[in-house]
Amino acid sequence: MSGNKTLPNEASVTQFLDKISAPQKKEDAYFLLELMKDITGEAPVMWGPSIIGFGSYHYKYDSGREGDMLLTGFSPRAQNFSLYIMAGFDRYEPLMKKLGKHSTGKTCLYIKRLSDIDIEVLKELIATSYIHYNKKYNG
Repeated sequence: MSGNKTLPNEASVTQFLDKISAPQKKEDAYFLLELMKDITGEAPVMWGPSIIGFGSYHYKYDSGREGDMLLTGFSPRAQNFSLYIMAGFDRYEPLMKKLGKHSTGKTCLYIKRLSDIDIEVLKELIATSYIHYNKKYNG
């Protein structure tokens, strides 16, 4: 049975962010770094080569597959930022309507730049999801 391919590692978060060439994207990435540190109280950790995660939880599926995953985090992808909102978005519909320009996947929030969204709404979304998942999996 294969495990999660995205694992925490010892790579430097700041060295990763310093490689971002676009000045505004780099500034937004450092803002997200500080924002998530403040919200979670967790130290940032690289997960795989390109995801910055905060906190973790252990999961186990009925199939027997299990592993660890970040509680929240982000990745400064080429086209947009991927923010990992592990609780998904169904429970946050009122917040999502107020967020601003974005799209979503199952647990990913995609935003092009921070200026496209309401930062206070983003803070609430991250905090609410983080607290929910942390309580659910870590007591």
